[in-house]
Amino acid sequence: MKRREFIAGLGSTAAAGSIALPLAAHAQQRALPVVGFLHNSSPEAIAHYLEAFRTGLSQAGFVEGRNVAIEYRWARNENDRLPQLAADLVRRRVAVIATPGNPQSALAAKAATTTVPIVFSGSNPVSLGLVASLNRPGGNGTGIGSMVGELSTKQIGLLHELVPRATRYAMLFNPESPSSPDQVADVRTASSRLGLSVEFTPVSRVDDVVGSVAGLVPKRIEALFVQTDSVFGARRTQLALLAARYEIPAIYSDRLAVEAGGLMSYGPNATDQYRQVGIYTGRILKGEKPADLPVMQPTKFELVINLQTAAVIGLDIPPTLLAEADEVIE
Repeated sequence: MKRREFIAGLGSTAAAGSIALPLAAHAQQRALPVVGFLHNSSPEAIAHYLEAFRTGLSQAGFVEGRNVAIEYRWARNENDRLPQLAADLVRRRVAVIATPGNPQSALAAKAATTTVPIVFSGSNPVSLGLVASLNRPGGNGTGIGSMVGELSTKQIGLLHELVPRATRYAMLFNPESPSSPDQVADVRTASSRLGLSVEFTPVSRVDDVVGSVAGLVPKRIEALFVQTDSVFGARRTQLALLAARYEIPAIYSDRLAVEAGGLMSYGPNATDQYRQVGIYTGRILKGEKPADLPVMQPTKFELVINLQTAAVIGLDIPPTLLAEADEVIE
């Protein structure tokens, strides 16, 4: 081969390479696995928990924007939008759908697909039909469950310890939540053992929260149990202010309610649950099957007490409760 032809050949190869490299990089970018994140709330409401989910993903070896992409879908407390949002993620052929924090999202995802893996958290996944059993999920879903019965019994017990002379309780619950029947039954059983009467107050719309709490005042409610649900999470600050205004001691499952001014919370560490959902999501991205990943149970629980709120409503926290608390907000 002549020298001129050889140099020309090198030039054409270099030119081809200059075109091929960007195309390859573009192809690689498009080849990133995509995780669907479905939630019935908003990114502003769960910003801290969302970061915990990303932390779990990174612990499993996946960093958003580097080697995994995430498609977010937010219902913003309009649960009737969840089926449409779930179906959209399935159409986009995501590799996994993560539905932490609420059973409505998990059920919407399960109704939308029997093949795309789903990772959920919260509630009783067996009674909801999300899995066949905790040890052997058997389908396309797995995740982190919650000990609903034991949790409700513990919460009622803590509230009774806080105000031992109170006998008239109320429970705010969302009747449209799939977990409500089990939780209402558990609260009924736990309160009956303690000789307490409970006013079960259904609230299915965010706009009805304020009126429902105000409606408890004429009934002389002495203690309040608030179900974990996005309806109440969207009004957590108003709930805390109303409970303080009417001097009603209240217990929640989510510590965010106490940080917003609520009196007391007891429940699984939600930050850790979102992190675990991220870890399971990463493991599935690596090739593990949800049917082979047992549903985990929460191992971290926390009791949080707000002393500022206790002072506002004129309540002395028993020393035994303060000693048991994982965190006291002063």
